[in-house]
Amino acid sequence: MKKMVVAILSFFICTVTTAQTISVEEYIATYRDVAIFEMKRVGIPASITLAQGILETENGNSDLVRRSNNHFGIKCKNTWTGATVFHDDDAAGECFRKYEKATDSYKDHSNFLRGSSRYAFLFDLDPTDYKSWAYGLKKAGYATNPRYPEILIKHIEKYNLEQYDQPGVQLDLPIEPKISIEEKKPVEIAANNEMNTSKNLASIKAGRTLFNGLKAVFVSKGTSLLAIATEFDISLSKLLEFNDLKSDGLLNEEQWIFLEKKLKQGNRDYYTAERGETLYGISQTNAIQLNSLVQFNNMSENELIKRGTKIRLRPGPIKQEATGNTRNTILHLVQPKEGLYAISKKYNVSVQEIKLLNNLTADDLKEGQQLIISK
Repeated sequence: MKKMVVAILSFFICTVTTAQTISVEEYIATYRDVAIFEMKRVGIPASITLAQGILETENGNSDLVRRSNNHFGIKCKNTWTGATVFHDDDAAGECFRKYEKATDSYKDHSNFLRGSSRYAFLFDLDPTDYKSWAYGLKKAGYATNPRYPEILIKHIEKYNLEQYDQPGVQLDLPIEPKISIEEKKPVEIAANNEMNTSKNLASIKAGRTLFNGLKAVFVSKGTSLLAIATEFDISLSKLLEFNDLKSDGLLNEEQWIFLEKKLKQGNRDYYTAERGETLYGISQTNAIQLNSLVQFNNMSENELIKRGTKIRLRPGPIKQEATGNTRNTILHLVQPKEGLYAISKKYNVSVQEIKLLNNLTADDLKEGQQLIISK
């Protein structure tokens, strides 16, 4: 009798649990902030992420999501080293990734798309163009269902999910998916070197400043562009555009990274190149769009520049410098362990210019030494 009562109670509990289904509206309300957070972090439209979640999980009610917190049907693949669960899909007993919580699944979905070369073209699309994203996912082979794009678009338009793709959209509540930029997860655009990123966060968190009148941050070699974008709440695609970069990853050298679009021309006629400098480097130190420098100087982006070459920062011929003092003298007091290169970057002049103005024959400086920067 006792066993029968236990069996009846167990059946009743299971039946009640199964009956507690989630509506589409409840799913959206629960995960919209996570989708927006991931859009700001990586660049995938929040509408697409939510529509995929609705479809893949039957708005949070599928057997797979209940057993694994896997909201996007991502299978194990040979790169996955985390927990797994087996589920019948295209074939019986296929291996799927299992997550501790839903936010881990959303993060892994973003990393999965961002870190795969076959999805790279999607990140060149307008982030508000959800239709192109939907068809692009199908083209890249994300799903086998031939109607996959149409289903996503239907969900987006029926539930007005495109409202979450707008640039000014805000999170309803603070969300902490505990995304660590040093994790060795599949945003492996720069592979294992991403693990070294955390040591450079101090320079990012020091905050943005103005450089040549633009919002910018000076960061160390090896800093992750994704970390910068996340810290300053800028989409990664925009950060790349602002800095004339074609792909993300880790910075090859310390430099200014702009948080808004650079200028079309400089604040003076020319810049005198140092040894080993490139047009890209000069575009960053002078806050000028790279394509402007290419046009002004009739040079290619990768052309080697000889030391002493005058690089036009404005259109037209370089004007002859007027004699006499035409501007106020700028002086600099050398700080401990400060070098000419750091000083030149601070004042947007070349090392050679500083040496000529101060009659320096070597690069050695002394603490407290006064330098003429311009006169």
